[in-house]
Amino acid sequence: MFCRCLYSRKSKHNKGGAHLVNSGVPSFPGNGRLDMARLARKAPSLCTDSPLDHSDVCRKLAALGRLCRSCLGPTARLKQVHNNAGGPVTTTSTSRVLFQAATPSHPLLKLLAASVLGHVSRFGDCGLFTAVLCLALLDGAKRSGLGADVAAGVYRRLLDDCTAYLHRDECGCKVKLDFSSSRNLITLARSVISSKPACNLMEREASHVGTLAVRAFVLTVPCDPPGNVSLGRVVTVSVEGLPVMDSAVFPGLLVEMPDAGDLPDRRGAQADPWKAVLFTVSLSGDSFESNEGTLEVSHGADPESEILDRLLELGRQVVDDGVTLFVCQKVIHPVLQHYLNRHGTVVIERLGGALVEPLTQLTGCQPLATWPTTIPPDAYGRVKSLCVLRFGPKRMLHLLPPAEAVVCSVVICHRNETMLAELKGQVNPDPY
Repeated sequence: MFCRCLYSRKSKHNKGGAHLVNSGVPSFPGNGRLDMARLARKAPSLCTDSPLDHSDVCRKLAALGRLCRSCLGPTARLKQVHNNAGGPVTTTSTSRVLFQAATPSHPLLKLLAASVLGHVSRFGDCGLFTAVLCLALLDGAKRSGLGADVAAGVYRRLLDDCTAYLHRDECGCKVKLDFSSSRNLITLARSVISSKPACNLMEREASHVGTLAVRAFVLTVPCDPPGNVSLGRVVTVSVEGLPVMDSAVFPGLLVEMPDAGDLPDRRGAQADPWKAVLFTVSLSGDSFESNEGTLEVSHGADPESEILDRLLELGRQVVDDGVTLFVCQKVIHPVLQHYLNRHGTVVIERLGGALVEPLTQLTGCQPLATWPTTIPPDAYGRVKSLCVLRFGPKRMLHLLPPAEAVVCSVVICHRNETMLAELKGQVNPDPY
């Protein structure tokens, strides 16, 4: 690479000031080596047990507290976050987007941000409240003058008392909600969606999205649970550029397929469900994985050809077993794809890790992490129908289970990327 270097070190071989080099390989005066001495001595790593004693840390915590409090509640204000090094401008008042965009530099603030994001990832709500509460506890510990161990013990005791109170029936924080009435659920969902101004929704759009959120929740509740109720999964698909009123809920799973236009429409064309198989290992042929762990190749043979032959053997078994849907979390070799498509098998590659669990729950497949010599019969799943749905520029493969659908897909549409990201986070805290 051609480069231009300005060197300003004086030596006995360089009586002048700056030496400018403009050539294919930079040359330097003296012994021809660049002096890599630091401009400033590197400071050693510092570990302290009292970061709240530093005024700079307290100032940053106070600024973060003002930031979170101004985003909380019905009068929340939007924040625009931009990195000094460049990049896009993020407009949001949601805790997940806010803490992902505003990357703090101090270890204490990093720990706080990671804790809030972990809370939101697990519970899907109250991220801003969690941040404000944590900052208030830190400020209270500093103002009280208690040591770190004493303050931690006091807060642990208060946490136990608060948890015990919240579990009581006479707790004043509990609000009774009649789940037999969809109107109450829609009102609750609409209040959550309308609390974020970056969604920029009109009244009828907020009502429409709230209704979709309730409908998606109802679809994940099993009709006749044997014991404890285990909810299904909601998968969110975002489509930019379409109006909000085009948003919809579909039972089953929507999987994006850019080249899904030529697939046949199989909406339960036969009495028995279609067979499906799911691989979580790469089938690209770059690496070989099997139960034996080794591949024996005769002298002079091509290992790539041997691996491709094994892939085709796998494809032949899948076709002979009557598999209609072949899904891989990673990449599939083009030759194997062509072989399966030629025999009428629908192939989905690059599914991604986020959709493995919903697809397993929908079809009953056992994810295969290796290339088995023979696919066991209980590894196959079932799917009732396959069809292609189009939403603007996206083509989605719609999968329906053979029995009750505890997995549903929500298609969220909005006019631009910022509004879409904010709305998607409100409808489903764990979208893909």
